[in-house]
Amino acid sequence: MKRYMIRYGMMRLPGAFSFAEPDDLRYGNRVIAATPRGQEVGIVRGEADPDALAQFGSEMLDGRIIRRMSESDEERYRHIQQKERTHFIGCRGIIEQSGLEMTLIRVEHLFGGERMIVYYVADGRVDFRELVKVLTGEFRTRVEMRQIGVRDKTKLLADIGDCGRNVCCNNHLYEIAPVSMKMAKQQKATLDPTKISGLCCRLKCCFRYEYDQYLEREECGHCGKNRETDTNETDQT
Repeated sequence: MKRYMIRYGMMRLPGAFSFAEPDDLRYGNRVIAATPRGQEVGIVRGEADPDALAQFGSEMLDGRIIRRMSESDEERYRHIQQKERTHFIGCRGIIEQSGLEMTLIRVEHLFGGERMIVYYVADGRVDFRELVKVLTGEFRTRVEMRQIGVRDKTKLLADIGDCGRNVCCNNHLYEIAPVSMKMAKQQKATLDPTKISGLCCRLKCCFRYEYDQYLEREECGHCGKNRETDTNETDQT
């Protein structure tokens, strides 16, 4: 039984999923997978070899691929996506009427119909118990509220970054690690906020990619200077 790395759900969560069928899956194939949340659409990213597994650590989900997506699955998925857009408008109206201080970002329906997930941002904690009751009655499904930060908001909404490529958080990043101003200064980047900030208005994630290499070069540079100083002192002696 082969195992494949897939991304599933609106947040593009990663997992190593087993597949009992004899045919091979390829990069980009869409599948129906069994996850702890229910049946979801996933996209194959390759085989779950040791190198791929090592990138995500031991907390990564280990699940099961039910089947390749069929034409009827594709049609159903398009219907679900249309329902998400319609329910987003309805959900936003209900939130506005409730007077809660929160901003709706996206609404996600699982392929299996197990639940509807409401993604929102807010400055603090929100008591949404009454809201959940209203949404459950309106949409006739289990409702899960998920508060997210500005980086996850960008992951759900953004597409193309300043570099002209898909934003990293919506393309390949699993965990969005913190980025500090020290990293930007280390790489001698301009400190103009409009130049070093991403679409989330936070420091760009790419400052983290080469940070270790910049530190290593700096350390090697200091070592080189020390060796040169030692040589000069030896010559003068």
